[in-house]
Amino acid sequence: MRQILQNLKNGEIEIADIPVPAVKAGHVLIQSSRSLISVGTERMLLDFGRAGWIDKARQQPDKVRQVFQKIRTDGLLATAESVMRKLDQPLALGYSNAGRVVAVGKGVTAFVAGDRVVSNGNHADVVCVPENLCAVIPEGVDDNAASFTVLASIALEGVRLVQPTLGESVAVLGLGLIGLLTVQILRANGCRVLGFDFDPTKVALAREYGAEALVLKDGVDPVAAATSFSRGYGVDAVIITASTKSDDPMHQAPQMCRKRGRVVLVGVVGLNLSRDDFYKKEISFQVSCSYGPGRYDAEYEKKGFDYPIGFVRWTEQRNFEAVLDMMANGSLRTEKLITRVVSMDEARSAYEAVAAGENVLGLLLDYGEKIDLDKRSVTLRPVTAGRSVPAKGVLGFIGAGSFASSTLVPAFAAAGAELKTIASAGGVSGTHLGKKSGFRISTTDHRTILADPEIDTVVITTQHGTHAKFVSEALAAGKNVFVEKPLCLTWAELAEIEKTYREACEKSQRLLMVGFNRRFSPLVRTAKRLLDGMKEPKSIVMTVNAGAIPGDHWTQDEEAGGGRIAGEACHFIDLVRFLVDAPILDVHTAVMRCGDSMTPPDTVVITLTFADGSLGVVNYFANGHKDYPKERVEVFSGGKILVVDNFRALSGHGWSGFKGESLWAQDKGHAEGAKSFLEALKRGDVSPIPFSEIIEVTKATMKAAGVEPAGE
Repeated sequence: MRQILQNLKNGEIEIADIPVPAVKAGHVLIQSSRSLISVGTERMLLDFGRAGWIDKARQQPDKVRQVFQKIRTDGLLATAESVMRKLDQPLALGYSNAGRVVAVGKGVTAFVAGDRVVSNGNHADVVCVPENLCAVIPEGVDDNAASFTVLASIALEGVRLVQPTLGESVAVLGLGLIGLLTVQILRANGCRVLGFDFDPTKVALAREYGAEALVLKDGVDPVAAATSFSRGYGVDAVIITASTKSDDPMHQAPQMCRKRGRVVLVGVVGLNLSRDDFYKKEISFQVSCSYGPGRYDAEYEKKGFDYPIGFVRWTEQRNFEAVLDMMANGSLRTEKLITRVVSMDEARSAYEAVAAGENVLGLLLDYGEKIDLDKRSVTLRPVTAGRSVPAKGVLGFIGAGSFASSTLVPAFAAAGAELKTIASAGGVSGTHLGKKSGFRISTTDHRTILADPEIDTVVITTQHGTHAKFVSEALAAGKNVFVEKPLCLTWAELAEIEKTYREACEKSQRLLMVGFNRRFSPLVRTAKRLLDGMKEPKSIVMTVNAGAIPGDHWTQDEEAGGGRIAGEACHFIDLVRFLVDAPILDVHTAVMRCGDSMTPPDTVVITLTFADGSLGVVNYFANGHKDYPKERVEVFSGGKILVVDNFRALSGHGWSGFKGESLWAQDKGHAEGAKSFLEALKRGDVSPIPFSEIIEVTKATMKAAGVEPAGE
């Protein structure tokens, strides 16, 4: 299928060939008929993409500060690579879509195949959208009008925040698409509306919709005009829908208001506020958030939990419905807002018009003929005639996120693996990474990988909560498996993996390895060689300055990520286990409690005891500062000390002939881990990390994370 993507490095627009996405639980699969280009938002994205490095930095000062912090801790090279990777990710454009439902995911009851719906789906032939971000299109509303719904909901939310009452006077600064929709919604609320814009054509349209509107030019004083319009009182409210770097709108708006008037910002303007402008009249100011309550709330948008209507009357979805009702009864009209309709294949010309600053309002994309909904795979690289297929080491990747892109795919490619098929849920990330890395096929159906006899190894880099399922399926299909940590999240999953692994090995040897890469770091390997000569028990302190992450991040979700201890601290339990080289006997965890937080604990001290008398402590702390290096390992044994500092330097104290060594760049062992796995696979050796150790570390991690065995 076709999907519009933007390259953030240079702003180029691509109509990419992407596999049709799979329908997910709680989601709706929609075949698009129309989608609306949001001129304001998408022009900003185009401008950002086409800007030079200095201009990009000026537009994102917060990101620049993060870059300098990362340079201090991880070094210049690692930071530069990280920045380039982020800019290399394609951006899927569009968020105002109309089409027809072709399938619904598990748990969806409000929609059925055949429904005409609107959604915040991207510009693509087929979109997969959470059910709370869809609404049924009423009879009498055509697809052209319906495609304005999401944009109109942004306008509606701004109006709702103003809380207009019948007869109030409201000024609208900026008469682009959202401004003209705002004018109509205010008029439907019984308000007197005063509009301002620099474009005479838009001003004329606002007048047609019932507003008194003025062209901003020399001699027009918006404050004086608002005073006159409001019979000398000042308007009751101002809604700013303009897009400008100027601070003028935020300076003029409070001056236009009456005492205790309201100002709501919907657009993007300069925000150098004058306290005096707001103070003297006690003006209230609020920024509107997109299309309404529920926006950016994962529980509402991704998991489908609705807000009770008795407590939250207007959510995103209910705003969609309200807009569609206004279209159906004729109080919201969009015909004159359509500048032109172009076919999906001509989308580049539409974006050139946007980038050039042409005077356009509504640009609609027409998707034309129906497509093959079963096309879940696309060919990225044709098969070379007469090529020889490696006997071993033909890989399929399930998952194409940032870690796969930045680390694992390059590591396996450098090790000499044959990269054949990559699977991703939406298809965009898999196709982009597949093209860049030399994969032959991109798919949205992971079963394509499992059913391919040429693929002997599956690499799993999806969210933590899916690891166990994919591991068991791959082993049952007769594949070798490399799974990024953790192996699984529950005791039941672990038991199933053990069972499936042993059954698979009864038929033929299979390799199963977890991405515990720290043990493959060159500095850790040096430390291990030094420690192998020690007979005394070891005391190891592993300190992780993990840093805080939001409570709604997917890793903090018990089902998707399992929490940070299960999802990341397993790395460090494995590293301590590797350095001690003795079985773990017991695990204890002390947790820092922060009030009544519902977030899984991520500031903990994990104490490990070992069969040889050694002790290990993993300090996993989320309450530190980013300027401090992230990871530090200290080993005490027999009157000697080794310190690994952020995997860039190793120092020795009390060692004869060894003071230390350092690296040019941080090396956490990812490349060597992939290489060791692939070499073992090709030689027919056992896994570089014994299966028994993987199980042992996984059990210790679940104990540390407080995961209760089934039935307890």
